[in-house]
Amino acid sequence: MATGKKAKNVGKTLKGKTKEVTGKAVGNESLEMKGRAEQAAGDAKQTVQKAKDTLKH
Repeated sequence: MATGKKAKNVGKTLKGKTKEVTGKAVGNESLEMKGRAEQAAGDAKQTVQKAKDTLKH
């Protein structure tokens, strides 16, 4: 996986986790849900990149 893309995807996952935890802490369900969605998007992109790398080799 390209290092830049991997870092971007991991960053998106971590940003989502931060939003989720913050949302839970302050009781903001909307922020919590946005965080979960962002995590899922980051994880999905990582999976796609890993699959592309597997097919290249």
